[in-house]
Amino acid sequence: MLISVNQFLIFSVLCLCASVEGFQRPDPIHYPDLFVWTDTCNVYVVRDGEAAILIDLGDGSVLGSLHEIGVKQVEWVLFTHHHREQCQGLQRLKGSSVQLAAPQVERALFEKPTDFRKMKARLGDAFTIHGSSYVRPPIQPVRLNRTFSTMDSFIWRGHQFWCLDTRGNSPGAMSYLLKWNDHWLAFSGDLMLKDAKMHNWFDSEWDYGFAAGIYALCNSAALVASFEPLWLLPSHGPPIRQPKRQLDEFQAKLRHLERLLVRGYEVNTFAAATQDTVSKPTPVPHLWQVLPHLFKFKGPDFWPNFNLILADSGHALVVDCGLLDEKFLDESLELMRPGAPGLGLRQIDAMIITHMHGDHFLQGPHLRDKWGAQIWALDLMAAVCEHPERFDYAAPIQAYGHGIDGIRFDRLFKSGETFQWQGYKFTVDWMPGQTQFGLCLHGQIDGRKVAFTGDNIFGNPNDPEQTGHEAVVAHNSAILEEGYIYAGEYLHRLKPDMLVGGHSFVMDRPGELIERYRRWAYQMRDAFQSLSPDEDYRYWFDPFWVRAEPYRVTLQQDEPAEVAMHVRNFRPRVQSHRIEIHTPPGLLAEPSILTGALPAGANQAFSIHLRCGKEAKPGVNIVALDVTLDGPPPRLASGDAGAGQRYGQWFDFIVEVQR
Repeated sequence: MLISVNQFLIFSVLCLCASVEGFQRPDPIHYPDLFVWTDTCNVYVVRDGEAAILIDLGDGSVLGSLHEIGVKQVEWVLFTHHHREQCQGLQRLKGSSVQLAAPQVERALFEKPTDFRKMKARLGDAFTIHGSSYVRPPIQPVRLNRTFSTMDSFIWRGHQFWCLDTRGNSPGAMSYLLKWNDHWLAFSGDLMLKDAKMHNWFDSEWDYGFAAGIYALCNSAALVASFEPLWLLPSHGPPIRQPKRQLDEFQAKLRHLERLLVRGYEVNTFAAATQDTVSKPTPVPHLWQVLPHLFKFKGPDFWPNFNLILADSGHALVVDCGLLDEKFLDESLELMRPGAPGLGLRQIDAMIITHMHGDHFLQGPHLRDKWGAQIWALDLMAAVCEHPERFDYAAPIQAYGHGIDGIRFDRLFKSGETFQWQGYKFTVDWMPGQTQFGLCLHGQIDGRKVAFTGDNIFGNPNDPEQTGHEAVVAHNSAILEEGYIYAGEYLHRLKPDMLVGGHSFVMDRPGELIERYRRWAYQMRDAFQSLSPDEDYRYWFDPFWVRAEPYRVTLQQDEPAEVAMHVRNFRPRVQSHRIEIHTPPGLLAEPSILTGALPAGANQAFSIHLRCGKEAKPGVNIVALDVTLDGPPPRLASGDAGAGQRYGQWFDFIVEVQR
C-alpha cells in the first residue's frame, strides 16, 4: 500500500511520541531501550535487558513503574547536577543497592548540603553572590559511590558514557554523551531547553553582574554542539532532535545577553577617570566640593559611600556612609568644624540611606553614636535593613563582618513625601533599580536639581556608548519592572540637572545618559524574555516568587515558630498553586501543603507553623518548597491533559534547631 508524504510524516511523529504506560520513548525505532519519565525533571532510562541505568531521579516516582518496561533492577543513577528537583526522591532508594554518581565539582553540595546555608551570611561564602546563595542543594546528605571529573568516561554493560563538564546552569554540571547506533545522545541536564531556551536565570547568576555563569553556559553549549548529537536529552522540556542549530542559536542569544548584562559603564577600566569631573578640592584633605553646599570624598581608586549637604547654619545632612575608615571619617569631619581650615560644620542631623546594601550604611551606627545623627530611610526598606537575616538578599549588612546585624531607623518616609530642612525642600521617592529596596532623594541645591540615586546609575554622561546601569542581580530582588525599567522612566520624568550616585560618582547634565539607560532597560527585558521558556520571564528570573519570611528560623523544642509563605502571581489571570513543605526528619510543618488561588498580579502571604521533635538534627536544616502552578502535578512524561507545571523543590528556607 502506498502512503502519501503527509501520512508518512504523521506516522513518523506518532513513532517519535510513542509511549509505554507512563513513559515516553523519544526515538522508539532507533533507540527502543531509551525511555523518559517526567515528574520534577526528566528521568532518562537506558535499559539493558532487565537492568537499567537512570540519568537523574526526580521525585523517584519512576521507580514504581519501571516494571512496566521490563526493568527489575536499577544499577546506577547518574546525576547531571545537584539541584534538588534532580534528586529529591532519593529516600525511595533507601535500603537498595543502587549506586549513585555525580560531578566531582559538586560532591560537597550532595554530601554536605547544609555547609552551603548560613545563619549569618558573609560576603565570601562559597557559591554565593555577596552572601546570597545561588546553589540549591538537597535537604538531606546524599552519599555518592562515585564522582566524575571533566573528560572522564564511564562504562556500564558495554555502554560508554563520556563525562563532559558543562557547567553554567550549575557550577559543576555535567552532560553524559553516549554513542549509540553511530550517533551521539547527549544527556545534557539543564544546559539548554527546546527552542534555544534557558532553564532559569537565577541558577546561572554566579557573580555580581559580571556574567561568569553566562560565559560558562555558552562555552558548554558550544562544546556539546561540536558533537552534533542526534538527540539532546535535557532535564526539562521535550527531547530535541538534531539540536545543533538550536545550540548555535542559544549561544547567539547568550552573547547578546552578555553585551547588555555587563555593566553599562567603564567599571574596572576607566571608571575612576570619569567618576567625578565636577568637584574641586577643599582645605580639608581629600574632601571635595561638588557644589557650594555639597561635599564628598575623593581619592585614587577610592569607592566609599558618602555625601554631605552642609547648610549655612552648620547643620549637615549625610547621604549614605559606608566603606570608610572611621578614624579618617572622624578626622575629616573635625577639620570641617568652624575655624581654620574649617567649613563651618556644627552638627550632623541625619543620615539618609539610599538602599538596602550594607556597604551604604556600615558607618551609620558610628555617626549616630559619635555625632548624634539620626538615621532615615524609605519605609519599604525598614524590614530588610533592620532584620536582614529574615531575607536571602545579596549584600546584607551582617555579611560585611563588622559586627552589625541590622540598623534601627529614627525616621521612615513614604514614597513621595517631602520634608523641609534648614531652608531646603527635599523629596524622598521610591526608586528601585539595582534593588527593589531603594530611594531617590532629590531637591534644589545651589540652583541645581540634584538627585541622589545610590547604585542605580553610574557612568560618563558624555560617552554615547555607555548605558549607565550597575549590576543586574536577581538576588537583589530586582525584577526589571520593579527595578531598572521603573528607574529609567522615573529619571526620565524627573529630569535632574545632576546625579550623585553611590561610590563617589557625580554625573553632571545626565539627560542623554538617562535616555540611554531607559532604552537599555527595555532591551534587557526583551533579551531575558527571549531566553525564558515561560510566557512571563519573571518566573524564570526571580528567585523569590515563592519565599519564606523569615528565611532563617531559630527553633527550639516545644517552642513552635511561625513562617509567612509569600506567593506571587505575575500572570494577567488567576493562578492556582500547590506548595508542599518538605522537611528533614524531626521537623514538622503545619499545614504541610498549601493550596489556593491568587488573582492576577497578586502577592499573598500564607502562614505555616514549624515545630521540632526529638529526632530533629541540631544545627542548620534545609526546608524545601515543592511548587506546582495551575493544576495538579503532571504524572506522565507526556503530561496529563490540563495538568499544571511542577517546578519541584525550587525554593527553600533554613531552620536552626537549638537544644
